[in-house]
Amino acid sequence: MATITKKNPDNGVQLGNTPWGNLSALRYVVKTNSSGAVINSDSAVAVAANDVIRLGHLPAGFRFVDSQVVVVTGMTATVTGDLGFAYKDGVDDTTVPQDADYFGAGIALATAARLRNAASNASLVLPKDAHLTLTVKTANNAKASEIEVVIYGIAEGVK
Repeated sequence: MATITKKNPDNGVQLGNTPWGNLSALRYVVKTNSSGAVINSDSAVAVAANDVIRLGHLPAGFRFVDSQVVVVTGMTATVTGDLGFAYKDGVDDTTVPQDADYFGAGIALATAARLRNAASNASLVLPKDAHLTLTVKTANNAKASEIEVVIYGIAEGVK
């Protein structure tokens, strides 16, 4: 199992500054080339089953409320994935443990679709900065693909 990190995570503006609330939508895009490797990452090797792709930054103090995965162009047939988070410092937190499939397990990544979070996890506030992670499952990827992930949350601040 390898860990692949995108070089320029594209989660955009981190504050939903509006007069009616502080809901934010953080967007992450992962694309692979024709051999299945993540474009603009620290790896030139095709994504293999059980590889973890770090899609980008999730800020401390962010309350997760929903997520959406848009498979624009699917990965190799039968590829699924788990979407979750891992703390940047590598140290778990007992009150809010890291969770590799917090946003969903076994997400179908091989066929174009718009997939809403179906996990029944309660909302939580990150106590510290984390990576949004996508763990590829079931098969290696050997083709060009594009997947967009949007994480919806409330910027509450660290408590």
